Amino acid sequence: MDHVETILGQWKKQRPDLDCSPMGVIGRVGRARQLMTNKLDDVYKRYELSSIEFDILASLRRLGEAVTPTELYQTLMLSSGAMSTRVDGLVKRGLVERQASEIDRRSCLVTLTTEGLALIDKVVEAHVANEHQMLLALTEEEQAQLAMLLKKWLVANE
Repeated sequence: MDHVETILGQWKKQRPDLDCSPMGVIGRVGRARQLMTNKLDDVYKRYELSSIEFDILASLRRLGEAVTPTELYQTLMLSSGAMSTRVDGLVKRGLVERQASEIDRRSCLVTLTTEGLALIDKVVEAHVANEHQMLLALTEEEQAQLAMLLKKWLVANE
């Protein structure tokens, strides 16, 4: 029995007329998110990164090319101010660099430095290993089924 099951039992006792089954799904997704976030943050902290810094570096690595700060913040759903502050910090740490745009003098491109590339490659390996560890309670088939169900829900709700 998990924590959510206890809550559902309490509601069933107090309000047997009310179908609280959605609480089982939403509550478990919320608790899972909280637990996953803590475990993910543990990996980022090991490499002295915040989750946003990891997302920026991972996005640059995944995209494989220099991008504008606007493209980055749209990919990560951050405000332009938050993106600028985070990129400034990563520039100071020598993990990314800004290059003046050849097309628009008011714009720049952000790219990984050699040090940033080496770091994100190490961190993403630890990150993926951590995610594998978190999913050990599920078989590969169950993981695929859960991924498919979450995708279906996201397509309907995003």
